[in-house]
Amino acid sequence: MAAPAVEGAAVMALRAVLHRVRLAAERSGRRADDVRVVAVSKTKPVSLIDQVYDAGHRCFGENYVQEIIDKAPQLPEDIEWHFIGHLQSNKVKPLLTAVPNLAMVEGVDNEKVANNLDRVVSNIGRQPLKVLVQVNTSGEVSKSGINPSQCVDLVKHVKLGCPNLEFAGLMTIGMPDYTSTPENFKTLLNCRAELCKALGMAESQCELSMGMSGDFEQAIEMGSTNVRIGSTIFGPRDYSKKK
Repeated sequence: MAAPAVEGAAVMALRAVLHRVRLAAERSGRRADDVRVVAVSKTKPVSLIDQVYDAGHRCFGENYVQEIIDKAPQLPEDIEWHFIGHLQSNKVKPLLTAVPNLAMVEGVDNEKVANNLDRVVSNIGRQPLKVLVQVNTSGEVSKSGINPSQCVDLVKHVKLGCPNLEFAGLMTIGMPDYTSTPENFKTLLNCRAELCKALGMAESQCELSMGMSGDFEQAIEMGSTNVRIGSTIFGPRDYSKKK
């Protein structure tokens, strides 16, 4: 009898998160509609995603290609899926083929994967794919993402050399203990300012995906337009099946 209670908890948690997002947006002089909430469902069953979907949420994210390939066909087609994190080039075709409703890839961190995405999007004839360029703002070797100094060059490559991709903005994953989170976020803000100046773009044309369960309110207050919330909505992750 425990399962329905857990599922009900996810819906209640989603509503609490959306409330906190609204308040944080208002503190930064924006509306809640200005901030997209990606419900990150990694390691969680389709049944739980269904519950959050039935509560009205439509934007979900996954970190593992195999998980999104398995789950997406079992769920409604109007879900906007985000793939989050480093994407290996050999996984590009399986991902795009299996998930026609993939709305965005949050994690283009080199020209090779950008080129592969561009080619596969063209070959399968889907509409242009939105992508975020992932920036390593913490300098941690374990983190994916380009060095901030390379940000402008990679964005130029995506915008000018990948006609089947739509550059949508920048994303980062902060440090796990959140002690330097403001610095991570400031670095991403600086990257946006630099690239918008270099490419003659308005900053409003460049999304910022920053902020997760532990720091999304601070991220929104600093200008995030896209937050990725996993465990706060769905509960602790179960990695036992990942071994």
